[in-house]
Amino acid sequence: MKHDRMKWIFLIAVLASVLTLGGCKKKVAAPPPPPPPPPAAPTASLSASPDTIEPGQSSTLTWQTQNATDVTLDGAKVDPNGSRTVSPSQSTTFRLSAKGAGGTQEATARVTVTPAPPPPPPQPSATEEEMFNRNIRDIFFDYDKYDIRPDQQASLQADAQWLSQHSSVRFTVEGHCDERGSTEYNLALGDNRANAVKNALVQAGVGADRIRTISYGKEKPFCTESNEQCWQQNRRGHFVYQK
Repeated sequence: MKHDRMKWIFLIAVLASVLTLGGCKKKVAAPPPPPPPPPAAPTASLSASPDTIEPGQSSTLTWQTQNATDVTLDGAKVDPNGSRTVSPSQSTTFRLSAKGAGGTQEATARVTVTPAPPPPPPQPSATEEEMFNRNIRDIFFDYDKYDIRPDQQASLQADAQWLSQHSSVRFTVEGHCDERGSTEYNLALGDNRANAVKNALVQAGVGADRIRTISYGKEKPFCTESNEQCWQQNRRGHFVYQK
């Protein structure tokens, strides 16, 4: 009995000791909260449109940023997003800087200024002979006639006006005929036609000493077909510049 009693006392003591130790155990501390995430890094983009211009032309710079509190374009403060027109006189690289809590981001855009194309070479001024050929019109005649036709008066007056404005020009009036008739007859008819033109010009104020006449009759046709359309082209007083 005494042995059993000692056994129970021992067990109760062990149990009390365990309970005491368990009750005195320290609580485990909670882990610290995770650190806050780092601030987002800024982003920046810059473009130029067009990126190639000639002197005097313009280009538009356009930029966009994110996570930036301080944005500058070539050192000047600008809005986080925007655009600007530029007209550089020479090729230029533009720089955008975006700063924020997360750092700095830069972007560039280049505008290339190409040399202006050289001016076209000056056109050589027309010579007096070229102006003569460009402005003077032949006078045409009816078949077997040498009087100035009414429909040729306007051409004759325009010729006289130009010749009066260019008093140094000397010229020949050639008399021409179509192929019909004898050589001798057409030479005489051509002479009458050339002199009819000369006389009309003199009456319009052109100096007679500037005008030479010659007849070729039917010997130098402008058109060689044997029809009325062709013959009309050959019945003329033809002007030739004298060098």
